[in-house]
Amino acid sequence: MPAAYVAVLEDYRRHLESERDLSVHSVRAYLTDLTSLLEHARRLGHVDVASLDLRTLRSWLAQQQTLGRSRTTLARRATAARVFTAWLARTGRVTTDPGASLASPKAHRVLPPVLRRDEAESLVRAAAEHADDGSPVGLRDVAVLELLYATGIRVGELCGLDVDDVDTERHVVRVLGKGRKERTVPFGRPADLALRLWLRRGRPHLLADHSGPALFLGARGGRLDPRAVRSLVHRRIAEVPGAPDIGPHGLRHTAATHLLEGGADLRSVQELLGHASLATTQLYTHVTTDRLRRAYQQAHPRA
Repeated sequence: MPAAYVAVLEDYRRHLESERDLSVHSVRAYLTDLTSLLEHARRLGHVDVASLDLRTLRSWLAQQQTLGRSRTTLARRATAARVFTAWLARTGRVTTDPGASLASPKAHRVLPPVLRRDEAESLVRAAAEHADDGSPVGLRDVAVLELLYATGIRVGELCGLDVDDVDTERHVVRVLGKGRKERTVPFGRPADLALRLWLRRGRPHLLADHSGPALFLGARGGRLDPRAVRSLVHRRIAEVPGAPDIGPHGLRHTAATHLLEGGADLRSVQELLGHASLATTQLYTHVTTDRLRRAYQQAHPRA
């Protein structure tokens, strides 16, 4: 890759980290997409970002399509390109923004698999049965599952919680979400009971010198890893007959769906989940509508 491209990508990385305060994963995703774009531009004869044009951007997306990339991936990469070229124009590296006219393929909105209410209860019950011996890990697992289902928070948000983020008196948890945006999410009595048991009888037994303020600890005392949470959810889901094999994000979908089915409004669910756009939350209305349609077809004599 030309040195000019390497320098621009390094400047853009600093912009994403320092000015936009994006997570490590988001920065990596952006730079991976843009490295692919600039490699494509180099093969077409461009040696500097100043010569990037709309034709090159469209050519890159067309190449991605021929490689079998999904429409969702193409839409994400088109967005990455537009944000990048807007930054190039804003910082004077290009005279006009070539990405301003770049259209995005419409991404498929796949309905996420979710648990029924009885399946969600069976999931937590399965964890509680494993915790009957009072082991610290068992108590932790029950608290993790209860909190995931009660709040719909992301697995990374859950693993990033500190003890002081939980207010057991007010039954709320302070969550640091995407873009380091903070929000407060309530939880119910079952989650509260599980958290109190974990904090009183479980966490002290796993506490180590390197534990710090982490709310959930691994078996060796360090902050609980998201991979361990995913493994836990899959193991317990396997014990629920007929339930779809979902991970922590499936529990997030489940919480949102059950909130809407229970009468919560979209704006409230958007705030609880930490969605930047209401359009993301609206996906769950399709899930609940689909369930209503199936119930109607099964029950109505003229369906």
